[in-house]
Amino acid sequence: MVGGPAGSGVNPASEIFMKACSRAGLFVFTNVEYHSNIHGRHIFFRIRTADEPITSHVERVDVLLALDSETIYGTDPHQDYQSHKGHLHEVVPGGAIVVDAKVGITTETLGRDDVRLLSLPYDDIVRSAVEEHGLEYNARRHAVMANMVPLGACCALLDFDVDRVIPIVAERLPERHQNLVPINRSVLQHAWEAAHDILGDAGFSQTLHPCDDQPARMLVAGHEAIGIAKLHAGCAFQTYYPIAPASDESVYLEALQADWPIVVLQAEDEVASMNMAVGAAHAGVRASTSTAGPGFTLMAEGMGFASITEAPGPVVVLYQRGGPSTGLPTRNSQQDLRFALQPAHGEFPHIVVAPGDVEEAAQYTHLAFNWGDRYQVPVVVLADKFIANSHFTVDSLGLKGLPVDRGAVWTGDVNGAEPYRRHQLTASGVSPRAVPGTPGGEFVTTSDEHTERGRIEEDIDNRIEQMDKRMQKLDIMLDEIPESQQFTLHGSDDADLTIVSWGSTRCPIRDAIRQIERESDITVNNLQIRLLRPFPAEAVREILERANRLLLLEDNYAGQLGLLIAEQTGIQIEEKALKYTGRPFSQDEVAEAIRRQAPMPAAVAAAAHGS
Repeated sequence: MVGGPAGSGVNPASEIFMKACSRAGLFVFTNVEYHSNIHGRHIFFRIRTADEPITSHVERVDVLLALDSETIYGTDPHQDYQSHKGHLHEVVPGGAIVVDAKVGITTETLGRDDVRLLSLPYDDIVRSAVEEHGLEYNARRHAVMANMVPLGACCALLDFDVDRVIPIVAERLPERHQNLVPINRSVLQHAWEAAHDILGDAGFSQTLHPCDDQPARMLVAGHEAIGIAKLHAGCAFQTYYPIAPASDESVYLEALQADWPIVVLQAEDEVASMNMAVGAAHAGVRASTSTAGPGFTLMAEGMGFASITEAPGPVVVLYQRGGPSTGLPTRNSQQDLRFALQPAHGEFPHIVVAPGDVEEAAQYTHLAFNWGDRYQVPVVVLADKFIANSHFTVDSLGLKGLPVDRGAVWTGDVNGAEPYRRHQLTASGVSPRAVPGTPGGEFVTTSDEHTERGRIEEDIDNRIEQMDKRMQKLDIMLDEIPESQQFTLHGSDDADLTIVSWGSTRCPIRDAIRQIERESDITVNNLQIRLLRPFPAEAVREILERANRLLLLEDNYAGQLGLLIAEQTGIQIEEKALKYTGRPFSQDEVAEAIRRQAPMPAAVAAAAHGS
């Protein structure tokens, strides 16, 4: 774990180390927690690495790299503004803490004699490295390299070659600053030597063993995977209004728009973002927008407008965070499921899909564009802060081979001499759409109820026909979208315990099941439901009815998937593990929930860990 004040270099140091581990052939998972202020408050990165796939964090900390004392002790107990308890209590016995000597922490003041304390003079190490290269040390200019000191010490602790770190430092620095690479190397090397001197022959209990024979893998964050998927699907227009944690995706796409056929537009607000995306979808391009809960609230009218006008999309990526209102703007949650199921007034068809990990985030974002075009409905992709800000090592995103399906497109040959009817009644409920510029395909549409030609009409028979036409799309979607994309029962069909989940909790569930089945004879499977509207009620009911024991696991207070399942199937899942701290489940918390539920009677586990 790397912790310190925002702006002190926590992110660069963490990203350099996680990339070094990934390029050493190891699997890497990281996530970051930060306060919702703009600058200067505590931030910490968890970096987990292993020689097998991992997709979640654990509670224990083996090595804590501290850029300030607050990372260790937390905030002053008398401070009542964005307080936290620090991370000293998370360091395991036998673990290590690296801290700047100038903060004056000793083994005695630390209050723990079961951890190794490496108190290093950060500034002096940087100074000596700078002067070694014949330069005059300038604190304002060179102090930025202080974050390399704990990184070098970490390499010494874990017996990890600092030469694996240097190339990544060079990649991060712009061309005009490549002269700083040798100095950074010296800082890392001096820190490595200082830490090694403290450790002596005893060394450290944990080491990193590179797996250089492994094939190269991607190290990708969820927001990047979703952005890549949008480009892969042919999205040509992305709108947004800045909001955490969704903005990262749009900023990522903005940086690519010079080289890819996409326009990224920051609108004046979320209302405009949504309406521009709806207009672009009607204009014939694949369009999307990304936001978080408060922004999605403002997009409600646009969602209804897209639906009644049967726009082909847009795709809305909804990054969930803690609500209501501003709530916990930089923290994780799964609180917006029920909102996504009914995101505007009235009755209308749309699709809600929740990918479970970074590969699915990419694949289902791509598929969302196909579904939007094919069924001419808006599509909500339910992501969250965990997906957005976590990094994962993956072999690929699984996008290769996914088709681009633009759905039924009208040409003059379809109607012959008949005028084009944008909202034509069809057996499938889907009217062929005319791409603007198609001769004879001119059309009007409106948010009022309308005729096949798009004219306002309140006639009873017309209202029934148009409502039936639109709503029957839900049944067609369920018939046509493969079940393998709607849900997956991971694991043995007759497991002792079935965890029912949706979205990103799939990541810690996967790791926890592997842990539990190594430690015990308990068998656990996971029913991961991805398609939440329309809901595959019959198939889910069948799985739930034959399960030996059920456990609902969600990152919200109410158990929103459980409520949906009860509504759709009549089955109440009594045993629940719910977390609503604004932090994602860890592998440990899911494993504990399994231990509590598998052999014991019903209970509700309200996990409440996190910093």
